[in-house]
Amino acid sequence: MTNLVLPRSAIRTEATWDAISIYPSDAAWEAAMTKVSEQLPHVDTFRGKLGTSAALLADWFAWSEELQQQANKISLYASMLHNVDTADQAAAAQNERAVGLYTKVQAALSFAEPELLAVGLDTLRQWVATEPRLQHYAHYLDQLTQRAAHVGSAEVEELLSQVLDPFYSAAAIHGTLADTDLVIQPAQAGDGQLVDVAQGNINALLTAPDRELRRTAWEQYADAHLITRHTMANCLATGVKQDVFMARARRYPSSLEAAMQANHIPTEVFHNLIQTFQRHLPTWHRYWQVRRKALGYDQLHVYDIKAPLTKGQPHVPFEQAVEWIGAGMRPLGDAYVQTLQQGVLDQRWVDRYPNQGKRAGAYSHGVQGTHPFILMSYTDDLFSMSTLAHELGHSLHSYHTWQAQPHIYADYSMFVAEVASNFNQALVRAHLLATQPEPQFQIALLEEAMSNFHRYFFIMPTLARFELAIHERVERGEALTADSMMQLMTELFQEGYGAEVVIDADRIGITWAQFPTHLYANFYVYQYATGIAAAHALAQGVIAGQSGAAGNYTEFLKAGSSRYPLDALQLAGVDMRSPAAVEQTFAVLAGYVERLAELTA
Repeated sequence: MTNLVLPRSAIRTEATWDAISIYPSDAAWEAAMTKVSEQLPHVDTFRGKLGTSAALLADWFAWSEELQQQANKISLYASMLHNVDTADQAAAAQNERAVGLYTKVQAALSFAEPELLAVGLDTLRQWVATEPRLQHYAHYLDQLTQRAAHVGSAEVEELLSQVLDPFYSAAAIHGTLADTDLVIQPAQAGDGQLVDVAQGNINALLTAPDRELRRTAWEQYADAHLITRHTMANCLATGVKQDVFMARARRYPSSLEAAMQANHIPTEVFHNLIQTFQRHLPTWHRYWQVRRKALGYDQLHVYDIKAPLTKGQPHVPFEQAVEWIGAGMRPLGDAYVQTLQQGVLDQRWVDRYPNQGKRAGAYSHGVQGTHPFILMSYTDDLFSMSTLAHELGHSLHSYHTWQAQPHIYADYSMFVAEVASNFNQALVRAHLLATQPEPQFQIALLEEAMSNFHRYFFIMPTLARFELAIHERVERGEALTADSMMQLMTELFQEGYGAEVVIDADRIGITWAQFPTHLYANFYVYQYATGIAAAHALAQGVIAGQSGAAGNYTEFLKAGSSRYPLDALQLAGVDMRSPAAVEQTFAVLAGYVERLAELTA
């Protein structure tokens, strides 16, 4: 049997992320845990006294933000150790302890906003205007004003903070099943050779030229989830019920409104996306037709969606990918590119390669005062290069925000997060289309683009429709079962794939179980689609060299949460209150489809 996935111990150090830049040892991490725990009782110095004076309030913000910063670093370090080897029980225990401490910190600090509201917004505004150490809290105060109706008493807020830890269990169980305990049977290549299937290599297998390998890998991966579908369904149902509980506890009409109002985004943005997506499904149906003809198949199956359309996929080593990404991002300036390349090549931001037990997928994560770290499973192809560009978009977004903003605004909402990532992919793709004219490379690049669009502009809107439906069912008091969720998922994909793609009902119906993180984030997935739409609208201006486009985009990267998400995007040059950017991006997608049709005719 061919073993494609190495144990963690076999990965060379320079290809792993630099966790010791956070803490030099587990002992230092333990000391940080102890220090934060010992600081928690100091909260009583402030509890019940925030209305005493502007100076004391400024002291509170300084102390509490430092405490949160340390708790965030503790959680980051532990999650990094755990996510690269989820079978490592010591690392899993560290992660659990870090989550528990973070929950205690949030509970200890939870009295503050109810107490601030009791002080009175007029008094707080006066203090912000007169106390220099409070002046940068003006936007925070506006945010607090917006959500005042949804903030409970100090006791209620403390209780809601305390339930975060047990509420995390549903997602944790689903993730452990998917990443550690899921038993996936080997796939079989066309020559009869058996090939291991794991979270770290499933995407590579689904892009293999061997159709039998793709088919069996896709089926075995789906079947492993089908075996555990009832447990995973109970986990997801619990997660949805938790969302509904939190929405009702905070007096929101629905889970959707709770998720969107928190970021000052009207629900029309969600519905505009879904309606526009449904209206443009014929663009996707046209793509399935082009792909089927290019492959020479009588029927196109789901496992053919990423089948290579060229005889040989371009080999893209990690260092080549970094070079191409840097060249693609050159319109943003030398400083942007230098930061990117130094971070990846010298500072070890990226945990690069697949290994046994590594968490599925890819992400960028860090906190102010650390590097923005990236976890991925790089496989020396255009798909991995695109994933790296995507995650570096997140990382450079974080980097610019951390450099420009104080702690209170050092994060940004999920709504804007997916803009920076997809923007990077759009610029790198445009650079390669312009500089690599060889037809087979162009086809490979376009099919990578279509694969990316398939995930973010097809799968994610479909999951968003699914997510809305299952939340509404729970809000109506209906049950969620594995069978009912699989039926719903199948129906949505049947509409999306249309007559051009053969549907294997059970295996496509279990797709929801293959997203053990996304569907626990309360209406996160739709933001992939709005993100790719805003990204392409902004990228077109930068690529065209429009005056101020690159500078405005860089200012957006620096904004963090100092502006509401829609306002930050408007600063960059796109208005997501209307569906115009979604329409514009479907036009980009349609152009890719027709270009691919010409190249493969």
